Amino acid sequence: MRKLIMILLLAVSAVATAQEVICHRGYWDTEGSAQNSLRSLVKADSIGAWGSEFDVWMTADGVLVVNHDATFEGVTIETSKWKQLKNMHLKNGELLPTLEQMLECGKLLKTRLIVEMKPHTNREHELEAARKIVKMVKRMGLEDRVEYITFSYQGMKNLKELAPDGTPVYYLNGELPPSQLNELGVAGIDYSIRVMREHPQWIDEAHELGMKVNVWTVNSDRDMQWCINYGVDFITTNDPERLQQLLKNE
Repeated sequence: MRKLIMILLLAVSAVATAQEVICHRGYWDTEGSAQNSLRSLVKADSIGAWGSEFDVWMTADGVLVVNHDATFEGVTIETSKWKQLKNMHLKNGELLPTLEQMLECGKLLKTRLIVEMKPHTNREHELEAARKIVKMVKRMGLEDRVEYITFSYQGMKNLKELAPDGTPVYYLNGELPPSQLNELGVAGIDYSIRVMREHPQWIDEAHELGMKVNVWTVNSDRDMQWCINYGVDFITTNDPERLQQLLKNE
């Protein structure tokens, strides 16, 4: 019995120490920052966040642009040329960044780079975006620092095929159980807090399959504590410093 208790205590300890903080669109809710900005990436690194997530679209002429929405200032990114976007500014005054600029910035930092490829309306365009993203990451020597996430089922399969073996690729959409994703060889599930609260059993199922679990976007103390208690591996949040404090208190 004592041996069993020790094993259980070690398992709980291992879960606690494995939990990591990912900044959602960078650490943007702080002075001088903005969502998906270079500053948000630097700020995420400055507080020691394990990872910083940002979103990537490809313009009609093949430029990879960092932005969450399909449009920026009324311009649809995937159907427009870069010249229509390159002089536009974020809320903190920065120019709308390209993926190349974000990766160049990330090379100087320690935080992991969580690249979300957005679902493009044209699947061939999306495939080309995946090719360009993976190629750029390789060219810049960041293959061991980058992880990929996407809501696109086909995009997930494309990234898994194009990226080097062992590169973490996660699916965001939330409708597939871990067993189905495991058959595709992806690293794990990356589902919303709403989905995970509806399917808490997926956490253990994923772990039993050797997969990781991330939950997004977790902002309230209640949801943060739920994720901590259930032993998810990564928690994506807009309030990383609060989450760090809760994890320290465990």
